[in-house]
Amino acid sequence: MNENQQEEPCGEPDSPRHPSSSGDDGGAPQLTRRSFLMWVGSSGALGALPAAALAASVPVGAADDVPVTVRLTVNDVAQEARVDVRTSLLDYLRENLRLTGTKKGCDHGQCGACTVHVNGRRVNSCLSLVAMHEGDSITTIEGLGTPDRLHPLQAAFVAHDGLQCGYCTSGQIMSAAALLTEPCGRTDADVKEAMSGNICRCGAYSNIVAAIRQVRDAG
Repeated sequence: MNENQQEEPCGEPDSPRHPSSSGDDGGAPQLTRRSFLMWVGSSGALGALPAAALAASVPVGAADDVPVTVRLTVNDVAQEARVDVRTSLLDYLRENLRLTGTKKGCDHGQCGACTVHVNGRRVNSCLSLVAMHEGDSITTIEGLGTPDRLHPLQAAFVAHDGLQCGYCTSGQIMSAAALLTEPCGRTDADVKEAMSGNICRCGAYSNIVAAIRQVRDAG
């Protein structure tokens, strides 16, 4: 080799070559592993560009930030809610109306602590958006009874010690109140099955069933 001739650097070129591009050796393809991978990668990125550009043109959450107005009745009081469309019924009751008797437990609809009545039927309020309840009638534990005038179930829970920490109690009572109007068998097993969506981490289940049985038998 001529001493004045510079040796070509080792390694791959910095810019990828198309597999069909030809070099300086009579048109033969100059394809390396690195250039091939870079070419394939750039082709895939270009193919995805229109969808990505379209997604980027719409601000994330832009539509969700627009508040909606919902008219509903809560504990026999007409309410006009102007809320984010993503607001759950649970958060609206607790944060907007300050009805904190409805508890936030798991926030996944698994514990029943957030149970309220919607048009007389029990609902896990953490799984329901307030925007879905235009014209509906909502009842919370505050609307079921008062300290001076307890609902029969509230009195029965006290009499049978159907609570310990009390965190799940409002949801238990709301579910039990709905159960009174539902087709449910008369045995304890039937009651336990109907109340299975409400968890008591303190384990007061036998006392809860006894309280429900007392009210059902009296009715």
